[in-house]
Amino acid sequence: MPQMAPISWLGLFFAFSVILLIFNCANYYSFLPQTPDSQEKSIFQTPMNWKW
Repeated sequence: MPQMAPISWLGLFFAFSVILLIFNCANYYSFLPQTPDSQEKSIFQTPMNWKW
């Protein structure tokens, strides 16, 4: 069974690393979060009365 030379392993490592980085960047920038509108929802706070 033939064995791979170390330069081939290094080339594969770099190729998969670049593919992983491109995939992660594409997934990061393809997600668009929805910004909440301040007019639709108002912040409602209930007073917390602690009775110790």
